[in-house]
Amino acid sequence: QVQLVESGGGLVQAGGSLRLSCAASGSTFRINTMGWFRQAPGKQRELVATITSGNSTNYADSVKGRFTISRDNAKNTVYLQMISLKPEDTAVYYCNAVGGVVVTTGWRPYNAWGQGTQVTVSS
Repeated sequence: QVQLVESGGGLVQAGGSLRLSCAASGSTFRINTMGWFRQAPGKQRELVATITSGNSTNYADSVKGRFTISRDNAKNTVYLQMISLKPEDTAVYYCNAVGGVVVTTGWRPYNAWGQGTQVTVSS
């Protein structure tokens, strides 16, 4: 299995910045796409940003120009740099990874989630 551990959340004032990190670990595996999702109270989980193994990125319209996703393949880590934070960015942020793990018959796909990290932006 693949485990994801997030860090970097916290409380920040509007206009401030935070950087989230998510490290993947486990048995022999490969990571295709990594991403960040968020869930605010009373709302559904929504995509924030994704990045492929080839570094192609995709962002939600609400964060374009303010958030930057990046990854370090050697460290199996994905980052989310957030600037110009707004109160509406307040949510639990979840890391996601999609790829495959080695099994006796070849590769088995996985879709892993982190435990979530709270980001709170005060006005």
